[in-house]
Parts: sequence; C-alpha cells; structure tokens
Amino acid sequence: MSEVFTLRGPVKKERPAPATRVVERRGLDGGVLGTVELEPTIFGIEPNVAVLHQVVTAQLAARRAGTQSTKTRKEVRGGGKKPFRQKGTGGARQGTIRAPHYPGGGIALGPKPRSYDQKTPKKMIRLALRSALSDRAASSRVAVVDSFAAWSEPRTKAALAALSALALDGKVLVVLGREDATAFFSFSNLDRVTTIDAGELNAYDVLDADWVLFTDATLPRAKEAN
Repeated sequence: MSEVFTLRGPVKKERPAPATRVVERRGLDGGVLGTVELEPTIFGIEPNVAVLHQVVTAQLAARRAGTQSTKTRKEVRGGGKKPFRQKGTGGARQGTIRAPHYPGGGIALGPKPRSYDQKTPKKMIRLALRSALSDRAASSRVAVVDSFAAWSEPRTKAALAALSALALDGKVLVVLGREDATAFFSFSNLDRVTTIDAGELNAYDVLDADWVLFTDATLPRAKEAN
C-alpha cells in the first residue's frame, strides 16, 4: 500500500496572550495618586524584534538629508579647449583637462542628491511602536503623571524637581499633548529629556529613551491599538 504525503505550508508562530501591567499614577511631587492599568494590546505584547529593526532602520534612513553632490566632467567649469594636439606628443590623446584623472577635474561615479526614504507599511509601524512600548513596560520603565496643569509658567527648575521626585534617571521621553506648551518649554533646556507630541510617538524615540513619561491625556488607550 502506497503512502500518501501531504504538503504543509509554513507553521505560524503562536505568540503568547498580551500581558496586563499596572503602573502607579503619580503627581508632579512624586505622590502616588493611584494605579492605572496599561492597555495589554499596546504595552503587553511580545516585542517583534524583526519588525522593530526594519522600522527603526527606515526611520533613521528617512532622517538622512541626501543632499551630497559632486560634479561630473561636464559640470566642472573650464576645460573647453583641447589641452594639446592629437598626435606627435608621444603621450596619450586628451580632449579636456576636466576629465576625472586630471587634478581639478570631474568626479567619476560620485554621489548625487537622492532620497533614502524606505516604504514601510502602516501596520508594521504600529506593531513596532507597540513592541517598543511593551519592551519599556516589561522593564518597568513607563511612568504616568496626572497632568502638567499645575505649571503656570515655564521653569526648568520645576522640571528638574519633577524628574527627581518621580525618580526618573537617564534619558527621559516626555509625551505631551497640545495643551502642554508650558511643560514643553520647561523641559526644553534639559539635555537628557526629549519631548514629543503624542501624535508623533514612534518606535525609535521610545527605544532611545530609558524612561517614557505619559500624562493621563497622552497615555495610549484601547482605541489606539488598531
């Protein structure tokens, strides 16, 4: 009796269910106001390292200006006259002193302005952000404050006091809303602090920071997981 073989496609990796994580909700003075449960589909998934690598690489590539440029032999000024007669010199014939092998001549195969942008699917960008946030949440590197409304005017001293009270060391990414202009100017003079609008939150900036600080208004919710 002959055996029957069936062909199977690639087996899809089963990822674990999102984990539920809880962080303390604090005030700017460091006092604990309660706890907040982080959205599992945003802060509790298993990070996809391959997608993170591809998206971060694309982000860094998009930051390159791509404005480098060299002149070819036809773009270098001068060299319109034949340097010497065609025959009888004992040397190789030359048509212009702006050829690449002449000093001051054009550059052969040199760089020209170009775009380094890479097309990345939106689903991959969202997955990379969720992976980065989940990595920081798994390391207990996500902090939440109620708001920055208590600051009536920009003061770097107040920003330093808040970071000290919250025990945030290293590089800190502060996620702000449109109404947090005072907080933006308060943190702007601090080298180890980066501020970002909640709508511009991305995987690279999250991974580049040791801590991610949210407010009640900027903390990603369930509706933003899609």
